[in-house]
Amino acid sequence: MLVILGYVVVFLTVFGGFVLSGGNLGALFQPVELLIIGGAGVGAFIVGNNGKAISATMKAFPLLFKGAQYNKSIYMDLMALMFLLLSKARQNGMMALENDIEDPQNSPLFSAYPRLIADKLLMNFLVDYLRLMISGNMSPHEVEALMDEEIETCEHELEVPAGSLNSVGDAFPAFGIVAAVMGVVNALAAADRPAAELGELIAHAMVGTFLGILLAYGFILPLAALLRQKSSEKIKILQCIKVTLLSSMSGYAPQIAIEFGRKILYSTERPTFIELEEHVRQVKSNKSSDSEGAP
Repeated sequence: MLVILGYVVVFLTVFGGFVLSGGNLGALFQPVELLIIGGAGVGAFIVGNNGKAISATMKAFPLLFKGAQYNKSIYMDLMALMFLLLSKARQNGMMALENDIEDPQNSPLFSAYPRLIADKLLMNFLVDYLRLMISGNMSPHEVEALMDEEIETCEHELEVPAGSLNSVGDAFPAFGIVAAVMGVVNALAAADRPAAELGELIAHAMVGTFLGILLAYGFILPLAALLRQKSSEKIKILQCIKVTLLSSMSGYAPQIAIEFGRKILYSTERPTFIELEEHVRQVKSNKSSDSEGAP
């Protein structure tokens, strides 16, 4: 929704300002210029990316029109889930988690958080490292090094769509110049026409430069920036899991471990200490009630 709102603001201010200054919108309607710039941009995108990058970029487009994937609520659910998992492991040993992580969909702990289960990136990261912790053969430093490598790989993969769009956006002003030069060549080839017609041809040529710059800085490059913001949110939730699990491996109690994870969150999504404590207390209370009510 914000993307569409932003585009509307760009469109209205640019073209509205042109009209208010006495311009004629008809002069800016140059479909051939758009064909040259847009076609060249698409072609350059195809040439500059392999099939995997093109596919990743196409899949990323729907995310641009959705709100933030990770908010305070989902972070609180994640930390409550990790608290329950780490508490169970602390009381009964890490092997007690084996059934939960082998089949999260049917696990009493995981199934209470369908939003988390639906996130494959998050679930794979969490479950894989819980599995490594169960093995008991790796030190916290070794696990941390492996986590850092995986997060770095994830960062590179998430950067691909943003980088692809950024490259196309950077090229659009140049393609606009190409379209303008072609228009000028066309105008000069008709130098024998009356001055009014020649001026119109030159004006049409200049529209190419205008459209290239507008499409780049008003439409394409902002999408690349937005994709990078969304990517940073995904990386942050992995870092939250990393810090929490490593804290537990270092011997901290579950309540302290999730506090470590809470502290690294962005301030806009980070719950306060009291909010998280109350949420965990409520989850523990509900879990105790379910246990007592079970036959």
